Amino acid sequence: MSPAIRVEHLRRSLAGEVPVTLIDDVSLEIDGGECVAITGPSGSGKSSLLYLMGLLDKPTAGCIWLDGADTTRYDEEAIAAARLSHIGFVFQSHFLLPEFSAIENVMLPMQRLNRISRAQALARASELLSSLGLGEQLHKLPKQMSGGQSQRVAIARALANDPVLILADEPTGNLDTASSEVVQNIIRGLAHERGRAVAVVTHDAHFAQTADRIVNIVDGKIRAS
Repeated sequence: MSPAIRVEHLRRSLAGEVPVTLIDDVSLEIDGGECVAITGPSGSGKSSLLYLMGLLDKPTAGCIWLDGADTTRYDEEAIAAARLSHIGFVFQSHFLLPEFSAIENVMLPMQRLNRISRAQALARASELLSSLGLGEQLHKLPKQMSGGQSQRVAIARALANDPVLILADEPTGNLDTASSEVVQNIIRGLAHERGRAVAVVTHDAHFAQTADRIVNIVDGKIRAS
Protein backbone atom coordinates (compact mmCIF):
# COMPACT_ATOMS: atom_id res chain seq x y z
CA MET A 1 0.00 0.00 0.00
CA SER A 2 1.30 3.45 -0.91
CA PRO A 3 2.15 5.91 1.87
CA ALA A 4 -0.34 8.73 2.31
CA ILE A 5 2.36 11.27 1.41
CA ARG A 6 5.77 10.75 -0.18
CA VAL A 7 8.21 13.43 -1.27
CA GLU A 8 11.43 12.74 -3.15
CA HIS A 9 14.42 15.06 -3.56
CA LEU A 10 12.25 18.06 -2.78
CA ARG A 11 13.79 21.48 -3.23
CA ARG A 12 12.35 24.98 -2.85
CA SER A 13 14.44 28.00 -3.76
CA LEU A 14 13.67 31.70 -4.02
CA ALA A 15 15.31 33.55 -6.90
CA GLY A 16 16.95 36.93 -6.45
CA GLU A 17 20.29 38.68 -6.31
CA VAL A 18 21.09 36.34 -3.44
CA PRO A 19 19.13 33.11 -4.03
CA VAL A 20 17.70 31.49 -0.91
CA THR A 21 17.14 27.74 -0.55
CA LEU A 22 14.29 26.95 1.83
CA ILE A 23 14.18 23.17 1.31
CA ASP A 24 17.21 21.26 0.04
CA ASP A 25 16.89 17.70 -1.30
CA VAL A 26 14.35 16.39 1.22
CA SER A 27 12.88 12.89 0.86
CA LEU A 28 10.23 11.70 3.30
CA GLU A 29 7.17 9.49 3.48
CA ILE A 30 4.39 9.16 6.05
CA ASP A 31 1.99 6.25 6.31
CA GLY A 32 -1.60 6.25 7.44
CA GLY A 33 -1.75 5.76 11.21
CA GLU A 34 1.59 7.49 11.76
CA CYS A 35 2.16 10.77 13.61
CA VAL A 36 5.41 12.48 12.62
CA ALA A 37 6.82 15.53 14.42
CA ILE A 38 8.85 17.96 12.31
CA THR A 39 11.30 19.86 14.48
CA GLY A 40 14.23 22.23 14.09
CA PRO A 41 15.34 25.78 14.86
CA SER A 42 13.36 28.80 13.71
CA GLY A 43 13.89 29.48 10.03
CA SER A 44 15.11 25.97 9.33
CA GLY A 45 12.44 25.21 6.73
CA LYS A 46 9.89 23.26 8.79
CA SER A 47 6.86 25.27 7.71
CA SER A 48 8.17 25.51 4.14
CA LEU A 49 8.25 21.71 4.00
CA LEU A 50 4.73 21.51 5.43
CA TYR A 51 3.37 23.97 2.86
CA LEU A 52 4.97 21.98 0.04
CA MET A 53 3.47 18.75 1.38
CA GLY A 54 0.11 20.51 1.62
CA LEU A 55 0.31 21.72 -2.00
CA LEU A 56 0.15 25.32 -0.80
CA ASP A 57 3.49 26.00 -2.48
CA LYS A 58 5.22 24.52 -5.52
CA PRO A 59 8.62 22.84 -5.34
CA THR A 60 11.50 24.10 -7.46
CA ALA A 61 12.49 20.48 -7.98
CA GLY A 62 11.43 17.04 -6.79
CA CYS A 63 8.16 15.11 -6.64
CA ILE A 64 5.22 14.91 -4.25
CA TRP A 65 2.98 11.82 -4.25
CA LEU A 66 -0.31 12.23 -2.42
CA ASP A 67 -2.33 9.08 -1.85
CA GLY A 68 -0.34 7.38 -4.61
CA ALA A 69 -0.75 10.14 -7.23
CA ASP A 70 2.11 12.29 -8.58
CA THR A 71 0.89 15.84 -7.92
CA THR A 72 3.73 17.47 -9.88
CA ARG A 73 1.70 16.65 -12.99
CA TYR A 74 -1.39 18.49 -11.70
CA ASP A 75 -2.64 21.81 -13.00
CA GLU A 76 -3.92 24.47 -10.60
CA GLU A 77 -7.48 23.14 -10.63
CA ALA A 78 -6.35 19.59 -9.85
CA ILE A 79 -4.07 20.83 -7.07
CA ALA A 80 -6.93 22.76 -5.45
CA ALA A 81 -9.18 19.70 -5.69
CA ALA A 82 -6.50 17.46 -4.15
CA ARG A 83 -6.01 19.87 -1.25
CA LEU A 84 -9.72 20.02 -0.57
CA SER A 85 -10.39 16.28 -0.73
CA HIS A 86 -7.16 14.70 0.56
CA ILE A 87 -5.56 17.15 3.03
CA GLY A 88 -6.71 18.69 6.31
CA PHE A 89 -4.88 21.71 7.75
CA VAL A 90 -4.55 22.87 11.36
CA PHE A 91 -2.59 26.05 12.03
CA GLN A 92 -1.37 27.87 15.14
CA SER A 93 -4.24 30.33 14.74
CA HIS A 94 -7.49 28.47 14.17
CA PHE A 95 -8.65 30.77 11.33
CA LEU A 96 -12.33 30.12 12.01
CA LEU A 97 -14.69 32.50 10.24
CA PRO A 98 -15.89 34.73 13.10
CA GLU A 99 -19.42 35.27 11.76
CA PHE A 100 -20.08 31.52 11.46
CA SER A 101 -20.90 29.09 14.27
CA ALA A 102 -18.76 26.07 15.07
CA ILE A 103 -20.93 23.72 13.03
CA GLU A 104 -21.07 26.14 10.10
CA ASN A 105 -17.27 26.43 10.07
CA VAL A 106 -16.94 22.65 9.96
CA MET A 107 -19.51 22.36 7.17
CA LEU A 108 -17.67 24.79 4.88
CA PRO A 109 -15.13 22.33 3.36
CA MET A 110 -17.91 19.81 2.71
CA GLN A 111 -20.02 22.45 0.99
CA ARG A 112 -17.04 23.48 -1.15
CA LEU A 113 -16.34 19.88 -2.18
CA ASN A 114 -20.08 19.43 -2.85
CA ARG A 115 -20.14 15.63 -2.68
CA ILE A 116 -22.85 15.30 -0.06
CA SER A 117 -26.13 17.07 0.69
CA ARG A 118 -26.44 19.93 3.18
CA ALA A 119 -28.30 17.60 5.56
CA GLN A 120 -25.48 15.05 5.36
CA ALA A 121 -22.88 17.79 5.89
CA LEU A 122 -24.80 19.05 8.93
CA ALA A 123 -24.94 15.54 10.41
CA ARG A 124 -21.24 14.89 9.77
CA ALA A 125 -20.18 18.25 11.23
CA SER A 126 -22.25 17.56 14.34
CA GLU A 127 -20.74 14.09 14.67
CA LEU A 128 -17.17 15.38 14.29
CA LEU A 129 -17.63 18.16 16.83
CA SER A 130 -19.30 15.82 19.31
CA SER A 131 -16.46 13.29 18.93
CA LEU A 132 -14.04 16.06 19.96
CA GLY A 133 -16.03 16.96 23.06
CA LEU A 134 -17.82 19.93 21.54
CA GLY A 135 -21.37 18.63 21.41
CA GLU A 136 -22.56 21.57 23.52
CA GLN A 137 -20.75 24.16 21.39
CA LEU A 138 -22.25 23.47 17.95
CA HIS A 139 -23.99 26.81 17.55
CA LYS A 140 -21.52 29.06 19.35
CA LEU A 141 -19.45 31.65 17.52
CA PRO A 142 -15.64 31.50 17.81
CA LYS A 143 -15.64 34.52 20.15
CA GLN A 144 -17.88 32.56 22.54
CA MET A 145 -15.39 29.68 22.84
CA SER A 146 -11.99 29.29 24.48
CA GLY A 147 -8.79 28.99 22.47
CA GLY A 148 -8.65 25.25 23.06
CA GLN A 149 -12.27 24.79 21.97
CA SER A 150 -11.69 26.87 18.85
CA GLN A 151 -8.66 24.77 17.96
CA ARG A 152 -10.75 21.63 18.32
CA VAL A 153 -13.29 23.14 15.93
CA ALA A 154 -10.40 23.72 13.51
CA ILE A 155 -9.42 20.05 13.86
CA ALA A 156 -13.00 18.98 13.14
CA ARG A 157 -12.95 21.22 10.08
CA ALA A 158 -9.69 19.59 8.96
CA LEU A 159 -11.42 16.19 9.14
CA ALA A 160 -14.54 17.33 7.32
CA ASN A 161 -13.78 15.76 3.93
CA ASP A 162 -12.20 12.60 5.39
CA PRO A 163 -8.63 13.42 4.26
CA VAL A 164 -5.78 10.91 4.20
CA LEU A 165 -3.30 13.52 5.44
CA ILE A 166 -3.45 16.01 8.33
CA LEU A 167 -0.86 18.79 8.42
CA ALA A 168 -0.53 20.84 11.61
CA ASP A 169 1.72 23.90 12.00
CA GLU A 170 2.38 24.72 15.67
CA PRO A 171 -1.21 23.74 16.58
CA THR A 172 -0.64 24.23 20.32
CA GLY A 173 1.48 27.39 20.10
CA ASN A 174 -1.27 29.74 21.32
CA LEU A 175 -2.75 27.47 23.99
CA ASP A 176 -2.34 27.16 27.75
CA THR A 177 -0.82 23.97 29.16
CA ALA A 178 -4.11 22.17 29.82
CA SER A 179 -5.61 23.01 26.41
CA SER A 180 -2.34 22.12 24.73
CA GLU A 181 -2.39 18.65 26.28
CA VAL A 182 -5.96 18.08 25.08
CA VAL A 183 -5.11 19.14 21.52
CA GLN A 184 -1.92 17.04 21.49
CA ASN A 185 -3.90 13.95 22.51
CA ILE A 186 -6.48 14.62 19.80
CA ILE A 187 -3.83 15.08 17.10
CA ARG A 188 -2.05 11.85 18.03
CA GLY A 189 -5.47 10.18 18.01
CA LEU A 190 -6.04 11.32 14.44
CA ALA A 191 -3.23 8.95 13.48
CA HIS A 192 -3.59 6.15 16.01
CA GLU A 193 -7.39 5.95 16.23
CA ARG A 194 -8.57 7.40 12.91
CA GLY A 195 -5.77 6.08 10.71
CA ARG A 196 -4.70 9.40 9.21
CA ALA A 197 -1.15 10.28 8.28
CA VAL A 198 -0.26 13.23 10.51
CA ALA A 199 2.67 15.65 10.22
CA VAL A 200 3.09 18.24 12.98
CA VAL A 201 5.54 21.13 12.99
CA THR A 202 6.26 21.89 16.64
CA HIS A 203 8.75 23.56 18.97
CA ASP A 204 7.23 21.64 21.91
CA ALA A 205 9.81 19.00 22.86
CA HIS A 206 7.27 16.96 24.86
CA PHE A 207 4.83 16.90 21.94
CA ALA A 208 7.60 15.84 19.58
CA GLN A 209 8.77 13.05 21.89
CA THR A 210 5.28 11.55 22.01
CA ALA A 211 5.05 11.31 18.20
CA ASP A 212 5.87 8.07 16.40
CA ARG A 213 8.85 9.63 14.67
CA ILE A 214 10.78 12.90 14.77
CA VAL A 215 12.14 14.49 11.60
CA ASN A 216 14.67 17.20 12.41
CA ILE A 217 15.17 19.93 9.79
CA VAL A 218 18.23 22.19 9.81
CA ASP A 219 19.00 24.65 7.00
CA GLY A 220 16.38 23.03 4.79
CA LYS A 221 17.81 19.52 5.11
CA ILE A 222 16.77 16.50 7.16
CA ARG A 223 19.53 16.07 9.74
CA ALA A 224 17.99 13.20 11.68
CA SER A 225 14.88 11.03 11.54
